[in-house]
Amino acid sequence: MRRIHVIGIGAGDPDFVTAQAISALNDTQVFFAMDKGESKDELVALRRQICERYISAGPEGPGYRFVELADPQRAKEGEYRQVVADWHGARARIWAQAIETELGPDGTGAFLAWGDPSLYDSTLRILEMVGEHVEFEYDVIPGITAIQVLTARHRIPLNDVGEPVLITTGRRLREQGLSGSAVVMLDADCSFQQCPPQTRIWWGAYLGTPDELLYAGTVGEIGDEIVAARAEARTRHGWIMDTYLLRSAH
Repeated sequence: MRRIHVIGIGAGDPDFVTAQAISALNDTQVFFAMDKGESKDELVALRRQICERYISAGPEGPGYRFVELADPQRAKEGEYRQVVADWHGARARIWAQAIETELGPDGTGAFLAWGDPSLYDSTLRILEMVGEHVEFEYDVIPGITAIQVLTARHRIPLNDVGEPVLITTGRRLREQGLSGSAVVMLDADCSFQQCPPQTRIWWGAYLGTPDELLYAGTVGEIGDEIVAARAEARTRHGWIMDTYLLRSAH
């Protein structure tokens, strides 16, 4: 039966790749990668770099290949959950066709997930849908998340003593506000600006890469700096991945 590895490759730095992930990389014949346009070519390039670094080449050269899949357009209007469901469904059909045509009946393929496959990543949900079209088995190799890198770079614990931490999105932060500590991901609108000025923020972008950016302080002190730095970085690179931790003032 066809097999698929879902491999968490960490948040940017090839040194974050685990020994378990390296074993899975060396077990893979076909790597499937989503082509998200020129602005994100470097994300595919990093995946290739990781493979070149960690996969042992045989006497006839590398025993693997990359198959890049065109990412379907996501609708810009409509009810949020339905838009995402439709987008995932379109991806699943593309993935199913690729697995069936590019991978032999007993072949092994892989999807390389940025960070960890369980954290705000759609790979596992889509593979469940792919299973409706083509038969295969799969496993999941965890990776170092952007949250771990963020707290390590700022040298801070994720939580206050005995206190919980919420992992949420910018949209949810705007709708529900902040109580205690929260990690915010997928925030294109710098939603921390709606928090009280005394709220502590630890912000990072391109974590684990040579372009890494870090800011720490209160929303009132450095919020405008983060907004400006984020806009400039996004213009320069054409894309941005940022994550931040908020903590209410006591």
